[in-house]
Amino acid sequence: MADYESLHRQCRTLESLFDGKLTSYSRLASTITRNQDDIEAGGARERWKDVEGEVEDLLEKLRETNDELLALSNNPDIPPSQSMSRAIQRHGEVYEDYAKELRRTKANVQHALDRANLLSGVRNDIEAYKSSAADSLLAERGRIDSSHQMADQILDQAYESRAEFSRQSVSLTSINARMTGVISTMPGINDLLSMIKSRRRRDSIILGILIGACLLLLISYISR
Repeated sequence: MADYESLHRQCRTLESLFDGKLTSYSRLASTITRNQDDIEAGGARERWKDVEGEVEDLLEKLRETNDELLALSNNPDIPPSQSMSRAIQRHGEVYEDYAKELRRTKANVQHALDRANLLSGVRNDIEAYKSSAADSLLAERGRIDSSHQMADQILDQAYESRAEFSRQSVSLTSINARMTGVISTMPGINDLLSMIKSRRRRDSIILGILIGACLLLLISYISR
């Protein structure tokens, strides 16, 4: 019966360790479920993996111990007493309860993590969209500012050209006034200009008569 006592004590020790570790695991699952937004920042994912691995190891050892107890109870050479059978059965029921609780807690934690991943992906998409929209707005603002700057430059050039035209107009008016004054003070220049204009008109008339005569001679020659 020493083997039974040894397995029985080992089983009770594993159950106690498993119960404490499962409590910690359940508490962590509850924390993850309530604070899904802080899973990555708080390192809950890493702690969850570590604790889950420890719980699974304890459950596996508890299963092996229960299998050894069950094999011992089925030994026809050393049949167990009624109290031993009840204890072995109770250990098996506890194991099944622990296994169910672990599966349920793991499902809850995984659901919380999946939801957190989904929310994180949505937040990343929103932030990417905001960043893209902000970049587009900044680019558009830059183009508008550039257009305004170009318009200002064109207006400045137009004002400068207008001022230059005004200065040139004043200069031409002044020159014209001076020329008129010079001509009015020298009567002989007016007579000279009149003679030049008359001679140009006379030369133009003579040239026109000669061209007309040549054309008439050419036409009469061709018509023969």
